[in-house]
Amino acid sequence: ELECLTWAALGRTDVEIGTMIHRSPTTARFHIDNAVRKLGARNRTQAVAIAAQRGLIHPLEVQEA
Repeated sequence: ELECLTWAALGRTDVEIGTMIHRSPTTARFHIDNAVRKLGARNRTQAVAIAAQRGLIHPLEVQEA
């Protein structure tokens, strides 16, 4: 669930997340929906924000060119 939320935080779609975790988009969505429920969020975006605030997922560090 946290892996899927991390990818969602990076703007990835269910299809892209499913591909990255070697599962179907439906499974990726299932994991995100579970995280939404467990975090008491209203939607995917709020779940990402809550997870980030709680330190469950971490923002990417920007690498300088």
